[in-house]
Amino acid sequence: MKNKKKLTIAVTGLNAIDSPGPGVAVIRGLLEASDFDCRIIGLAYESLEPGIYMHDLIDKTYHIPYPSAGTEVLYNRLMYIHEKEKLDVVIPNFDAELYSFIKLADKLKQAGIHSFLPTMDQFESRQKVNLPDFGKKYNIHVPRSKAIYTVNEIHSLEQEYGSPLVIKGKYYDASLAYNSDQAKTAFNKISAKWGLPIIVQEFVHGTEYNVTGLGDGLGNTIAAVPMRKQYITDKGKAWGGITITDQKALDLTAHFLKSTKWRGAFELELMKNKAGEYYLLEINPRIPAWIYLAVGVGQNIPEALTKLALDWPIEAFTTYEAGKMFIRYAWDMIVDLKEFQQISTHGEL
Repeated sequence: MKNKKKLTIAVTGLNAIDSPGPGVAVIRGLLEASDFDCRIIGLAYESLEPGIYMHDLIDKTYHIPYPSAGTEVLYNRLMYIHEKEKLDVVIPNFDAELYSFIKLADKLKQAGIHSFLPTMDQFESRQKVNLPDFGKKYNIHVPRSKAIYTVNEIHSLEQEYGSPLVIKGKYYDASLAYNSDQAKTAFNKISAKWGLPIIVQEFVHGTEYNVTGLGDGLGNTIAAVPMRKQYITDKGKAWGGITITDQKALDLTAHFLKSTKWRGAFELELMKNKAGEYYLLEINPRIPAWIYLAVGVGQNIPEALTKLALDWPIEAFTTYEAGKMFIRYAWDMIVDLKEFQQISTHGEL
């Protein structure tokens, strides 16, 4: 057997709460890679992110600053970690941090830390506020939507779009509102957390599907796995899902990748209406939390992403197993208080 290269890979998104980050699932995929072995460095924002204490998955964890601290502070922290750990690849997994990592990508690469992320133009063009223009440009059905700054604008949109309305934060969170009062409550709650604008979107009746995948930046599909949500939390997160065979969803994904020359991982949130047409609800510019389902059905996207980051030769996945389910579960870890104090005080564990 050939000697596998040993890589040191840093991963964010270690929270595993009811709205989990993708980090733990990404790490599971990396540890099952067939073409390399890896040492995993966790990058955490808070001391209570469960991934920090999963020592069977993560070798060492470091605190990193919130995106609001700016790119220079993040760069200096990453250089400190790099000096100690000699990072080969970094995989950021939150929308809100991607702007900083994309901005720093070239600078990090010069230091020897590779990544494979969307371009800044791609990242901006798929923002929720830009989705109507995105749909027109690439000839993809999207629900009508508008970015608003005051609750007073809700009434006219309710007249225009009908009920219910989908109220979305610019980064995260979405609520279904069946009347003006619910819409206003959602507006206030989400804007208090994520700021303005708030996106009000027309609700498309149908069945929700998700596709996760990977584009090589040249228009080619490296990976694509469609899934139907089986169980959804009150935050709209998939807690169970099943892989499906749906050529229409795969064709739409291939069209998206070819048209945009998307670079990196992504998740398409789709709604299939009663006429069988797909509407694009959202494009998440990163690996989703349910990525381990893709690994489990034959497409190890975290491994493929790492190979693209390092410019290693790669072959596109062409098959996956349909009819496989994932079911997420919660369990209690017993953690020594000393470990919590260590990461809280020193920012390292």
